[in-house]
Amino acid sequence: MSPRAIVANAAALLLTALTVAPLAYMVIVSFMPRGESSTLPTPLWPSRWSWENYYELLFRRQIEGAWWDYRIVPALLNSLGIAAVSTVLGLLLTVPAGYAFAKLRFRGRERLLQWLIASLVVPGQVAMLPLFLIFKELGLVNSYAGVILPGLAGIFAILFVRQATLAIPDEMIDAARIDGASEVRIFVSIVLPLLTPIVVTLALFMFLGSWNDFLWPLIVLADQHLYTLPVAVAAIAREHAADGELMMAAAVVTTMPVLLLFLALQRYYLTGLLGGSVKG
Repeated sequence: MSPRAIVANAAALLLTALTVAPLAYMVIVSFMPRGESSTLPTPLWPSRWSWENYYELLFRRQIEGAWWDYRIVPALLNSLGIAAVSTVLGLLLTVPAGYAFAKLRFRGRERLLQWLIASLVVPGQVAMLPLFLIFKELGLVNSYAGVILPGLAGIFAILFVRQATLAIPDEMIDAARIDGASEVRIFVSIVLPLLTPIVVTLALFMFLGSWNDFLWPLIVLADQHLYTLPVAVAAIAREHAADGELMMAAAVVTTMPVLLLFLALQRYYLTGLLGGSVKG
């Protein structure tokens, strides 16, 4: 092995270690007995492995004679449902829109595309107050629909699909049209299979974006039974900020589902990111 390859492998190993170390320590601390992580010197390994933090987080415990529910499990189910619905509906809207902007000719297409690109520079936080007022008038505040609807037609998603669809040869689509295929048939049978890595990558982006979204669910949801996982964890942190082990267990519960999803779909994800286009 050449010296350059050794240096490159060592650098990659170092970067991997720096990336994985915080996640590994998060898991280790979550299994420490209560209060151990705040002792000095800071321990790097539990004196004994304990499940008490997860039990206390996921189930009920008795505090001052009353049962207190952290509501992590309902919040976890809420986040899973909201993220899944947001991803499916988002794909149904953005993938055909991206294809239309890339391959269909219609009046005002270029002007609409310019407006979409220009709107990317506007921070999403700017629209939250007027959006909240609109949703309040529509009766969508404190509902799952109020959480899901604003993120469905993402501009980035439309442009992401459009850019990938531009790489599909026009001759392939024109040949299908000459053979009598409808636009829906062309999209479903020809375009969509070629865009599979792109769609899976986009689905991961959408799922992660919905799963990690904190500010908008915090604004639009008032009922704690409707809380998503990030909002529920933040509510716990306000009362138990000093319980580092409990908060690390909450972080593990929040991180593990999306990490497992990414590992399961990483082949498509990397193909969609690194491929950059489809080949005709």
